[in-house]
Amino acid sequence: MGWAEVFPRILGDGLDVEFRAYDGSRAGRAGADIVLELRSPLALSHLAASPDELGLVRAYVTGALEVHGDMHEALSRFPDIAIGEVPTRTKIDLLARLAAQRLWWPVGPPPEEYRPRGGLRHSKLRDSKSVSYHYDVSNRFYEWVLGPSMAYTCAVYPEAGSSLEEAQYTKHDLVARKLGLGEGMRLLDVGCGWGGMVMHAAEHYGVRALGVTLSLQQAQWAQKAIVDRGLADLAEVRHLDYRDVPESDFDAISSIGMTEHIGLGQLPAYFSSLREKLRPGGRLLNHSITRPDGTRGSKPGKFIGRYVFPDGELEGPGTLMSAMHDNGFEVRHTEDLREHYALTLRDWCANLEAHWDEAVDEVGPARARIWRLYMAGSRLGFELNNIQLHQMLGVRLDEGRSGMPLRPSW
Repeated sequence: MGWAEVFPRILGDGLDVEFRAYDGSRAGRAGADIVLELRSPLALSHLAASPDELGLVRAYVTGALEVHGDMHEALSRFPDIAIGEVPTRTKIDLLARLAAQRLWWPVGPPPEEYRPRGGLRHSKLRDSKSVSYHYDVSNRFYEWVLGPSMAYTCAVYPEAGSSLEEAQYTKHDLVARKLGLGEGMRLLDVGCGWGGMVMHAAEHYGVRALGVTLSLQQAQWAQKAIVDRGLADLAEVRHLDYRDVPESDFDAISSIGMTEHIGLGQLPAYFSSLREKLRPGGRLLNHSITRPDGTRGSKPGKFIGRYVFPDGELEGPGTLMSAMHDNGFEVRHTEDLREHYALTLRDWCANLEAHWDEAVDEVGPARARIWRLYMAGSRLGFELNNIQLHQMLGVRLDEGRSGMPLRPSW
């Protein structure tokens, strides 16, 4: 039996997928628009070393396993099969054959796989390293993927067919209106990325905006963009940990895509520190990816944890709301933008494919393949409600007064 014939035995017959292997074997539906190809015995060695998602990821990242066709469509066609669900006879046969591959073709993790070195989890040192791993890839690469807005968080689509740029503008404006921004106010944007929210607040609302990020490349890009757009008198982005911001008495704080990096144990300190940076009556808008419930652990799977967001953690929306309430905020409004993130990822994936050859030249084939897999998989996760995106608006009360409108004005 050829290696391609193993896949239907594990995944089941009838999949609209063709399987090919380096030994010349083929299985599945011939001519399907999705093809899974074992290009090298090294793919089997990776699976033998780690017979789970990590083995598959390593095989794909190194190019020993190839997916032909649209990655999002491919992932949507494969069933979620646990090793315990594979028939015993198939499992024994497969493990015996993989053991031989591991003996003859020993492999290790690809160099792109992140392993923490130094510092306790969520310490300043380790947070700086993990953020740099993900964001200090290449500003040019991110320009191709994210488009002119350079916004690396969920957009808000007025219509399903709206452009990515229109949707990112709408997101920033929604945050500004929820925060009640107005001319002369002061905004702190923690984890500000490439400064999109900072520049939007300064340009469209006359706000004095400060953004902070642990990514040096982000800060350098943002500061240049601020100067180029003539906003230097109102906007600033610093390469700085949010815990080290010396200013206080801000009118509003935006935290967009930040709490995913904070960690469950640090949430009380995080929200308490943001409250202390606000004036009484000031508002906080927390925008973050969430789990659909609080019954599962907050740490990500092996692929996301080792190749995408080291030390990242996702909490349920109730956990975040409680942390805000318990540490000085009254939560006044929340909404789930899950479908909007699926659309955002749809457009990021399309941008990556449109610039694929350039992206491979810029960051290397392994890094480009990591981003292709993670964005397509994340899009599917939002579509299937495996992950969500919540915005939560809180206020630091001023002797019981919220200063909020009786009904939402945004």
